[in-house]
Amino acid sequence: MKNRVLLLLALVIGAFSSSGATLSEEIKTRPKAVVELFTSQGCSACPPADAIFLELTDRSDILALSYHVDYWDYIGWVDTFGMPANSDLQRSYATTLGNARVYTPQMVINGAVDVVGSRRDEVESGIGAGNLPVFVDLSYSDGLLDVKIPGNLNGNESVVYLVTFRSRAEVAIMRGENRGKFITYAQIVTSRQIIGMWDPQKGAQLILPMVELLGGDDDGVVILVQQQSDGNPGPILGASLFQM
Repeated sequence: MKNRVLLLLALVIGAFSSSGATLSEEIKTRPKAVVELFTSQGCSACPPADAIFLELTDRSDILALSYHVDYWDYIGWVDTFGMPANSDLQRSYATTLGNARVYTPQMVINGAVDVVGSRRDEVESGIGAGNLPVFVDLSYSDGLLDVKIPGNLNGNESVVYLVTFRSRAEVAIMRGENRGKFITYAQIVTSRQIIGMWDPQKGAQLILPMVELLGGDDDGVVILVQQQSDGNPGPILGASLFQM
């Protein structure tokens, strides 16, 4: 229902040139990398990656999102944040990245490279090579989130995603491989949906009603500009975060 309401209320205002883009008061930094963690509360190898990820969420140069998958639920503990859509997204990334299988903990950096999320050196190396060429400007006023993505740039038409998240949650795991652990999770994705397309020549602007975007314990949104390849996610070109 939320998806339907959002599609009805999202208003595409039109294109604008890059000269019209300004830095909003809410967004003070431009991330150089988007780190997407695929994790599970039922995975014994995941807590070290969850801890590294928690540190990444405090860095101003990183935009971090965690996707809890559901395919480990059968081994004794059902992930309280797991969603089939997250597992499907990871499988799509596997196709794009040429991986024969999915695994946890996995971090995908800028949609272009994946590393084992518990290996700090690999994570830092991937982040160090990061680059987001497209600036996504967000501003908020009177309950509306204004999204501006510049044009007059090189590239191909790309998808604009809206991702909602819960910034923090502490979970006591009672069964399974992590039985007895009390783990803090961060930037927990609750939904991911297409809200438009970005034309590199014309740019894009959208106005989104925040009251319709957030539900339950959600307290933030991320806007992603991402290329697609045969329906699968490709490199991320730009991203910004707004938190209530």
